[in-house]
Amino acid sequence: MIVEYVRYRVDEGSWPAFEAAWVRAAEVLARAVQCVDHELSRSVDEPACAVVRITWTSAEDHLQGFRRGPLFPEFLAEVRPWTGCIEEMRHYARTPVHGAGGSVPSLYDWAGGITALERLTTVFYSHVRHDPLVGPLFAHMDGDHPRHVALWLGEVFGGPDGYTRERGGYPAMLRHHLGKAITEPQRRRWVELLLDAADETGLPADPEFRAAFVGYLEWGTRLAVANSQPGADVVRAAPVPRWGWGVAPPWLG
Repeated sequence: MIVEYVRYRVDEGSWPAFEAAWVRAAEVLARAVQCVDHELSRSVDEPACAVVRITWTSAEDHLQGFRRGPLFPEFLAEVRPWTGCIEEMRHYARTPVHGAGGSVPSLYDWAGGITALERLTTVFYSHVRHDPLVGPLFAHMDGDHPRHVALWLGEVFGGPDGYTRERGGYPAMLRHHLGKAITEPQRRRWVELLLDAADETGLPADPEFRAAFVGYLEWGTRLAVANSQPGADVVRAAPVPRWGWGVAPPWLG
């Protein structure tokens, strides 16, 4: 992906018309398959300054796909009157430097940290051992397995990188699934037992947390099923996914 920034200087009297033009332009971007997202921001320190941020699937998709496509004339008709107000228009590549601030707690902190996750996985695997459907998949599970899964979940949900440091990160987790030929009924039962354990151990039950929690379970277990099939073409080198409040990682899809 590539991010385009367009910086404007727009006088106070022209702002309503400028904003209305970008509302109409945004309706065009919403139909453009090359556009990931977009945003218009206005400076509170210097109201004449405005920034449009558009994330494109690539610079080529923007310049060759969108600009040469059927939607561009409609888009250009809205933004053209404001080209004289542009102070900068450039593409920027994202860097590895990014992250969330502390104003919103991580899923890890909201859940109760490693203590809550270890309690969850301990109860969960006590049920798994005796389950006729998924139990056979864990017949040779060692005694530390619940703790290892708690470390994995903790790292996924924004906590310390304990699984990467102690267990080897994503490639190590992948190896546990290769060749297991996990079935869809087994996947569903695994999810069901973990959700039961979440209730049993008092994991937060608010809709926002549970939606993010279940979202990860669905994404992760479906990926595990695909990776477990004999001869599966898998991604072997990847970071541990970091799961937020309703946001899926952009890789491995």
